[in-house]
Formats: sequence, structure tokens, C-alpha cells
Amino acid sequence: MRAIAEISNGRLSGDELGSMELEFSPGRVSGGKFEFDIKTAGSTGLVLQAIMIASTASRGELDVTVRGGTDVLWAPTADYLREVTLPILGMMGYTAKLELIERGYYPEGGGVVNATIEPSTLRPLVLEGAEIHCIRGVSHSRNLPIRVAERQAESARRILERTGLDVNIRVEDASGSLGRGSGITLWAEGNTRLGATSLGKPGKRAELVGAEAAEELLGFIESGRALDRYMGDQIIPYMAIAGNSRVSTCELTLHAETNIMLAEKITRRKFRVNGERGGPARIEAL
Repeated sequence: MRAIAEISNGRLSGDELGSMELEFSPGRVSGGKFEFDIKTAGSTGLVLQAIMIASTASRGELDVTVRGGTDVLWAPTADYLREVTLPILGMMGYTAKLELIERGYYPEGGGVVNATIEPSTLRPLVLEGAEIHCIRGVSHSRNLPIRVAERQAESARRILERTGLDVNIRVEDASGSLGRGSGITLWAEGNTRLGATSLGKPGKRAELVGAEAAEELLGFIESGRALDRYMGDQIIPYMAIAGNSRVSTCELTLHAETNIMLAEKITRRKFRVNGERGGPARIEAL
């Protein structure tokens, strides 16, 4: 909220530990250069998600640097944002570039990402089926033997080769002296993008890390739906802004339902959903 208040010249109160209420009055997003330091392994991706939505109202270019966790639980990785979220939003006319400068893992953080976001006018999106041509990915580790990242990639590759698609997973020895960690982000490319991520932790075999992400991505591909379960909720605010949009997702999540409820209240845009929570769904912004 502090980041959104700063980029929009807005007013924010109640933003202190233990507060039960927040009051936010946005101003105008005019562009500019901003830096935000989470100071923990808190997700850079979640901060960028909020800024990206607000940036659709910007009159000028935004240059945003965020420091924190780039590969952490319960949040989109920097690779997912760059390789899945931004290409799909690009189909709606959203123009942005994301540079991963340094990875940050739990608990130390220390990651750095930079986003350059151009002013844009969103256009409606109709995306109901997936036609996948290839699978790409990046397997990474820091302050661990490079064999960890290689084993993650090999495990994922063995599973994904079942599709008969071209599979190319890059292995990265993440530079930096702060902490240690590993992870893998995979994505399928075609008329849409589908993505999956898994992170390492002490005691978790590298083969399991790779297999988790690969099995999840394989399920998304086999569903035939245009969006994975994560993009299925991320896309909602942009559909509300653009209107007249229709997508299919392999799983309707509680996050998606919550986003729809909030989008309807804030934008007064009506949504129609065909499908039940936990299953495939078709989502329309009317």
C-alpha cells in the first residue's frame, strides 16, 4: 500500500503494525523513478503486482526497483512474472519489461528486480484454448553445488518430454553472497503462456523440486485451458479495466473468486463465471 500511495501521490493512513483498518485515497499516477526495499524476504513479485495494476492509469513511464525475495513461497517468482504474466498482459496492450538483477531467497532476501512500465491502454482479451509449441525454464541455485540446479532441471525434463514438445531448461548458478537457496520456474509457450514453480528447502531432494513444477505444468498443458491457476486470478483486474474479455482457466481458485468480487465492487464491471471452485472455468468480464 505504501508503494501504491507513493507512485500515485495518494494519502494512506492506518499503515502500522497491529492496525485493523487502512484508509487509502489515490492521487494521479504520473510516472517517474521509484525504489522500494522490503528489507526482508517478502515478495518483490507481490509488490510489483500491485504497482502493475495501478500503472494502467499512468500518464508517464514508471521505472521501479524492488528489493526483497524474488523466489519465495506463496508468491509469483520474478521468472514467472517475466515469462508468463507479462507476455499474456502484452496481448492486452500492456507494455513492460522486467529485469532480474539478483535473486533473493528466504529467509535472507536481498533480491533485486527492476521493472520499466510504459503508459498503455488495455484492450479486451479473448483467450479460451491453449496451443502449446515448446517448453522453457530456468533452474537455479545459490551457494550450493551447481549439481543441485542440474538435478532439478534433469528431473523436470524427464517428465516434460512425455509431451513430445521441445523442452529447454537453462541451468543458472545464481550470483550473490547473501544466503543460499534453489528453485525452478517452467513455462509453456504458444498462443498463451502457462507456468509452474517449485522451490528447494533443506532436506528436500532436488529431483522432487524439479518434478513438482514439471507435474504441475504438465497438468496445466493437458487441461487445454488458456490460463494456469495462478494467471487465472492475476488477470482479473486487467479484465475489469479492459472489459469485454473472456478467458478459460484450468482451475477456478478462491483467489480468483475474491479478485472478481473486489473488481466488481471497485470498477462496477460485471463478471460471469461458468465453473466451480477447484475445477476448470470460463471467466467473462462484461
